[in-house]
Amino acid sequence: MSENPVAMITGANRGIGAAIAHALAERGYALSLGLRDPDSLPESLARYDPLVVPYDAAKPEDARAFVAATEARFGRIDALVNNAGIAGPLELMPDKPQPDDEMEEMLDALLSINIKAPFRLTRAALPALCRSGSGRVIVLASASGKRVLGLNAGYQMTKHAAVALSHAARRAGWDDGVRACAVCPSFVATDLTLRHDLPRHEITQPEDLAKLVAEVVTLPNTASVSELVVNWRYEPGL
Repeated sequence: MSENPVAMITGANRGIGAAIAHALAERGYALSLGLRDPDSLPESLARYDPLVVPYDAAKPEDARAFVAATEARFGRIDALVNNAGIAGPLELMPDKPQPDDEMEEMLDALLSINIKAPFRLTRAALPALCRSGSGRVIVLASASGKRVLGLNAGYQMTKHAAVALSHAARRAGWDDGVRACAVCPSFVATDLTLRHDLPRHEITQPEDLAKLVAEVVTLPNTASVSELVVNWRYEPGL
């Protein structure tokens, strides 16, 4: 069994996921990284000697396989970071209706990747997280899971559900020391936000968000943060 705590992270080959992996590794965590393309692991993370597991969020069987591979290598799981996700678009605009087939395809993809995948993985990892005594579940939600600001209704629905998943995990594992947090950032400087006309140097940086996540993960059981909302600008209520 690993002497160090072990963190499972999805979508850790770039952006927020890679930044969180770096931050937790620097805090002494061994890394188990679920990547759709294992060859996409950046060299900056390879130096931590992570376990890299093929993980496709759209494939139900990959959740238990990822957990099993992690336990086989390390003998424990202490943190799960559900980071992999997609953005859409899927709007409710009567004057700009999407074709039904296009709408159904996007809706299925959003539900599959943003809701069903983290639910499966959390469910599969929860027994090991409970055995840890201080297991942590991080669900990368969004400020769009706390309010509806734009028109991307499909994404917003799934991120509201992601917040609910985090609270459900918190409740399910509480008596065994599991603490869960829904991380709800507004715009972050990643590939996911490139289509938005935003000042890249002003919006939240992945590394800064990762510092906050690492802090939440390493807090004691007596200091539970259930939701973490991070914004780069003033919005009433956030």
